[in-house]
Amino acid sequence: MKQSPLSRAENIARREAERMGFELVDLEIAKEPAGRFLRLYVEKASGIDLNDLEVYHKKVQPLFEDVDYDYMEVASPGMDRPLKKPRDYERAEGSLIELKFYRPIEGEKLVTGTLIGLFDDVVRIETADGEKEYRLKDIALAKPVVEFDESEINDVDLAMDDDFADVPDEVEE
Repeated sequence: MKQSPLSRAENIARREAERMGFELVDLEIAKEPAGRFLRLYVEKASGIDLNDLEVYHKKVQPLFEDVDYDYMEVASPGMDRPLKKPRDYERAEGSLIELKFYRPIEGEKLVTGTLIGLFDDVVRIETADGEKEYRLKDIALAKPVVEFDESEINDVDLAMDDDFADVPDEVEE
């Protein structure tokens, strides 16, 4: 059976990511008003930076000649990336997650709880009301809840204020 260009692109992107010590988290083609975007999301255990993304982009771009796209983006999937694959759920076990449903379940369209795990296409979480289970096919979106420590944010703000202490508020013309 012949592979589709997108499947071939995903295999190539995964192989190159692994060669570079990265993990291909997702690959998608999205139609938008500006054109077709080929998006690749990669990460690495120690954290991915802009230089890593640039090097990976330059490495894989010439390998996608048979994929129909207008723009290619390579990015980190982010802290709040959706949980799509079993590996995503494994990585998020023990973390606070949010589930949004296609239709209300027990009167709720959104629940938050600590992820226990994914078992045979069933997501099990611990909520304030106890342990609950939801079928993957009922979940429109599953993603980690990102919580910030306000004191750390304030520390960053203060450090930035120090960095810009010598910069005038207005520029003379």
